[in-house]
Amino acid sequence: MPFKIHNSCPDTEARTGTLATAHGNIPTPIFMPVGTQGMVKTLSPDELIDVVDAKIILGNTYHLYLRPGLNVIREMGGLHKFTTWEKPILTDSGGFQVWSLAKLRKISENGVEFSNHLDGAKTMLTPELSMEIQATLGSDIAMLFDECPPYPCEEKYAANSLGLTTRWARRCKEWHEANASNHVPWQLNTQTETLHNNLPQQIFGIVQGSTYADLREQSAKELVEIGFDGYAVGGISVGEPEHEMLRAIENAVPFLPKNKPRYAMGLGTPPQMLEMIARGVDMFDCVMPTRVARHGLAFTADGPIHIKNKEFEFDSTPLDENTHPSLQKYSRSFIRHLFRASEMLSLRLLSLHNL
Repeated sequence: MPFKIHNSCPDTEARTGTLATAHGNIPTPIFMPVGTQGMVKTLSPDELIDVVDAKIILGNTYHLYLRPGLNVIREMGGLHKFTTWEKPILTDSGGFQVWSLAKLRKISENGVEFSNHLDGAKTMLTPELSMEIQATLGSDIAMLFDECPPYPCEEKYAANSLGLTTRWARRCKEWHEANASNHVPWQLNTQTETLHNNLPQQIFGIVQGSTYADLREQSAKELVEIGFDGYAVGGISVGEPEHEMLRAIENAVPFLPKNKPRYAMGLGTPPQMLEMIARGVDMFDCVMPTRVARHGLAFTADGPIHIKNKEFEFDSTPLDENTHPSLQKYSRSFIRHLFRASEMLSLRLLSLHNL
């Protein structure tokens, strides 16, 4: 079993564990920095390892499919070799990005046709193609292709969307079982790959159902019946209030296997993670820590600060007394100056600190 639980909290659903993948073991609970184009914005793989101590990163299937494209990544030996990131990678399916193109897409039983954001060309993404892309990228964990319903939406729409996601889930698993080993680069070239564990690419299901408790339960049960290596809760953090987000987790997690990892998609503020961990969630991802960093917001033990504010002009203290030792030498005053001077180092320092 790739996922092992080590400790469980007697008062909540929180637990610690280890998720084994081909490129390494991941301690849980775990936050996954988002590398949309294959790497986290402004940061290098070495910085992610040495400063952030990242154990896994998330890559974006939609963006990597459009650019640089599968031919390039296939020729370069897969995403790990292309980016020089040797630790585990999780790739999303492209479903959320297609959802964000609401005015540019058309959903059918076959898949989603959309106009891509680079040149407007018509592109068709199907469950099978999503799986093929992720297999070719060579991620350790692939996500099934799903439809993410908008918020708010009528229960009838959410139910129909859920039915489509379940049917797509079966197609994803069928393609993956039949074809993945012929596409995953480190499964094709076992003699030249250095792997930590002899494991294939794993695939996670995604629970949908919007804000409707019965639909969340139905989705979870249907996905468990199909059978996946782990389970995510999707369709959250799409504009709904915080209490609805928590309810979506509460309505799904009790119906997921205790011996499989659980992943809350798109959530990543420290308070959110604590709430999710208490509800039995093991994995998180969010662009927010690095996105807000690029706008000058830093997380501290006393709450977030806006480093560009004048109050930090003569502040000689570091961003936070608990920040990484390599960042302790930079004063708030200096980082504020870097932002005001539009220096790239400011983005890197705050991104490293927030992560």
